Amino acid sequence: MRRESRSAAQSIDVTPVQEVGRKLVDNVGKVIVGKDEVIRLAVVALLCEGHILAEDVPGVGKTMMARALAASLGCSFNRIQFTPDLLPSDVTGVNVYNQKNQEFTFRPGPVVTNILLADEINRATPRTQSALLECMEERQLTVDGVSRELPRPFLVLATQNPVEYEGTFPLPEAQIDRFLVRLSIGYPGEQDEEEIVIRQQRRHPIHDIKQVVGREELLTVQTLVREVYVEDSVREYLVKLVRSTRTHPDVSLGASPRGSISLYRTAQALAALEGRDYVLPDDVKAMAGPTLAHRLIIRPESQLRGRTGQSVINDLLQRIPVVLEAGEEG
Repeated sequence: MRRESRSAAQSIDVTPVQEVGRKLVDNVGKVIVGKDEVIRLAVVALLCEGHILAEDVPGVGKTMMARALAASLGCSFNRIQFTPDLLPSDVTGVNVYNQKNQEFTFRPGPVVTNILLADEINRATPRTQSALLECMEERQLTVDGVSRELPRPFLVLATQNPVEYEGTFPLPEAQIDRFLVRLSIGYPGEQDEEEIVIRQQRRHPIHDIKQVVGREELLTVQTLVREVYVEDSVREYLVKLVRSTRTHPDVSLGASPRGSISLYRTAQALAALEGRDYVLPDDVKAMAGPTLAHRLIIRPESQLRGRTGQSVINDLLQRIPVVLEAGEEG
């Protein structure tokens, strides 16, 4: 791709981002075997200060990935098992009256952490699910009219079981839209599964994970990622791709402008992890599925034909050309 329009003074060194990404993928890979691409996607979300929705069957390592990521960063980690009787205060915390001091003291809930695993989030009532909305978007919580900032970094990894919907409350569009990416770990390959069994013969490898990236180092690269250059033609292609989801015949509700921002930032992060300080159309294409597919509401009649959000994105990626600076199509 041509880059003549960009001055040399604008160049940035993305080596720190690449190094942080390599450390995290390698370290988490000691626990999640053979899933480097999935771990890499989780690292992209972390670099963008976004949240992750993991849809997968039980037992493939969703909890272990969150724990390994927290351990690799030396960050605090909390887990909430969402159930129908879970209350919003069980997530955010509550004010408790202290008889000795004769005043209320705030007792923080599990959301006050760096990495939060919201396990089976769709099993809680909508009221409890909504308790996460402010935390995820505003990076703060409000209890009894008092707002408190959440620590940085702050990442929510929420899980859903895609094969068991009895007794669940589907996430509303407003909450799904707040997840930067959706991922699926999937079953391991035969050799990888054998390696998993070997590694856990005596002790789970999660207990041996050490910190490899510091908090300040992570915050620095999170800021650096936003400086990655995006050429006008690439940005125009990105916006056209997102807007096309709103007029696709199989889609009743397309991606919002938040989807455009998510795709933009994840493309920047992916480019930096690849060692580039500029975004290519291929970065946009690679991140389109994880950032946009879960935001689309497919028409019922299209669902009956087997259409999904991912298949719509694949269709648009084939149909929409990439127009480069020189006027060439890619």
